[in-house]
Amino acid sequence: MLRTIRTDQLRPGMYVQRLCGSWLDHPFWRGSFLADPVSVARVRDSGVQTLVIDSALGLDAEAEAGGHATDCDSAAAPSTASAADAPSTAARQPSTMAAASVKPGATEPAVSTFDAEVKQARHLLESGRAVVEAMFSEARLGRSVDTEAATPLVEALCESVLRNPHALISVARLKTADDYTYLHSMAVAGLMTALARQMGLPEDEVHAAAKGGLLHDMGKAVTPHEVLNKPGSLTEAEYTAMRRHPEDGHRLLVESGVDNTAALDIALHHHEKMDGSGYPHRLSGDQISRMARMAAVCDVYDAITSDRPYKRGWCPAESLKRMASWTGHFDPVIFQAFVKSLGIYPVGTLVRLQSQQLAVVIEQAPGALLKPRVRVFHCLRRQSRVLMHDLDLATPGCDDRILQSESPADFGLRGLDKLWLP
Repeated sequence: MLRTIRTDQLRPGMYVQRLCGSWLDHPFWRGSFLADPVSVARVRDSGVQTLVIDSALGLDAEAEAGGHATDCDSAAAPSTASAADAPSTAARQPSTMAAASVKPGATEPAVSTFDAEVKQARHLLESGRAVVEAMFSEARLGRSVDTEAATPLVEALCESVLRNPHALISVARLKTADDYTYLHSMAVAGLMTALARQMGLPEDEVHAAAKGGLLHDMGKAVTPHEVLNKPGSLTEAEYTAMRRHPEDGHRLLVESGVDNTAALDIALHHHEKMDGSGYPHRLSGDQISRMARMAAVCDVYDAITSDRPYKRGWCPAESLKRMASWTGHFDPVIFQAFVKSLGIYPVGTLVRLQSQQLAVVIEQAPGALLKPRVRVFHCLRRQSRVLMHDLDLATPGCDDRILQSESPADFGLRGLDKLWLP
C-alpha cells in the first residue's frame, strides 16, 4: 500500500516510491529505492518535506497523531490507480500542492507564472543537459545506456510544462548551436508533453511521449561529429550517414534493454512523413503511430526555430506558417493541436499591431490564440522607440490587435529574447 509520510518518519527498510517536490530539490537520480541509513540521512538533509512509501515492498509507517502517514488513495491524496497499478503511478501523484486542486491524472496544478517558471526552466535545462550528455557519451563509448537514470528528468520536464505550458519550451528554443544536440532532446520532450496534454491523452501517455521525445535522437550519438556540426551542405555520403540515426537510435535503445514501445517507435520513425516520403521505412498515413506522428511535428519545430551551425533559426510564428504549408508532411489533426499548444503567435514572436507598433509576444492567453499578452517597444509611424509597456490583447475593451508576425531581421533587430525573458 502506498502512504505519504513526512521526511522525519522515514526509516531504513522502507521502500521509497516517490520523493515529493521538485527533482531539483533532492540529491537522488532515481525516485524509487529501498532506504538504508545513508539514504535516510541524505533525504533528511535535503529540502524534501514529504515522500511516498510502498509498504508492500518495504517496512510500513505507523500513523501518528494528526494522521501524518496517510494512504495515497485517501481523501488527502486522491488516486485513480488500482492497487496493481500503484507502483507505476505513484510517481505521478501531487507533490507540494494540495491534492484537492489537482485534476484527475495530473501531476501538479499549473500555478506558476511565466516569469517564475522561466527561472525554474533555466535551472532544469542546465541540470538536465548533464544527464542527456552522459547518455550520449555512454553510447559513443559502446556502453549500455542507462535510460532509467533519465526518469527523474522526464518527471521534472512534465511538471514544468504542467505548471506553465510555455516557459520551458520558450527557453529551450534559445539554445546555442553548440548545445543543440543535448538541449534539442529536452526541448522535444517539453513540446511532446504540451502536445500530449493538448490532445487530452492520459497522464501515463503524456509521460511516455515525454520520454520518447527525450530519447528520440539517441542515434546521433554515433553519427560522426563532423557531419552533425558541418556548417555547409552535406555530401551524399554524409547525408546517408545522417539518415541512419533513427535506426542507430532504435538499435542502441534495444541493446540497452529499453522495452518501452513508444520510445522505441519514436526513435525509429520520427522522420516518417504522412505522404510516405520520409525515412527510414517510407511509412505513410496510419502506418505511422500516433506517437511518431507527434514526434515528427515537435522535432521539426524545434529544429527550424533553433540556431544551427549552418543557419539561424526561424522565428516561431514564421516556422508554424511554413510547416502548415508543407503538404503531406504532418498529420493535420496533430499539427492543429500542436499550434493550439503553442499559440498562433508563440512566445518570442515579433508582431505588428493595428496601432502600427512593434511588440514581442510575452505570454499566451488561455482560450484566445490570437490575443496574447505583448510587450510594445517601437512605433512604426514615428520610427522610434517608445516607453516599453505590456498590453494584454485579450482584455475586454482592448482596441488593438495583431495584424501579422514580422521577421526581426527585416528591422535589424537582434537579441529580441532580452525583451521577453525575465
